[in-house]
Amino acid sequence: MTSTLPATEITALLGRGTSFEGKLHFSGRVRIDGGFRGDILSDDVLIIGEGADVTGEIDVATVIIKGGHVNANIRARNSIELYVPAHVSGTLHSPEVFMDKGVQFSGTCTMAPVDSGPSIPKAGDPPQP
Repeated sequence: MTSTLPATEITALLGRGTSFEGKLHFSGRVRIDGGFRGDILSDDVLIIGEGADVTGEIDVATVIIKGGHVNANIRARNSIELYVPAHVSGTLHSPEVFMDKGVQFSGTCTMAPVDSGPSIPKAGDPPQP
């Protein structure tokens, strides 16, 4: 069963003043405004807001970076959007990349289809070897 969320509905939030380290797998839309260090995997939308400090590997359908500091390798099957006052370093790989004038970016950017690569495990799937 898939439910369609309104374009602005967030299913989970890591707010300012919070931090998390590990692996994050999610469905829906997740917003990070706090600290995150680790891997983020999803077939949905990740939003990184002002005040965020994210380090790691990101593999999602769409990522929207509205601010904060991101040091990550980002693979997005649909699109990557970067808005001021974001500070982003690492690699970007997506068929569509939008970068607002004034975004601070350092790294490499590849605008090409993202291969399916390793599938993102769903809750209840057996562990991969």
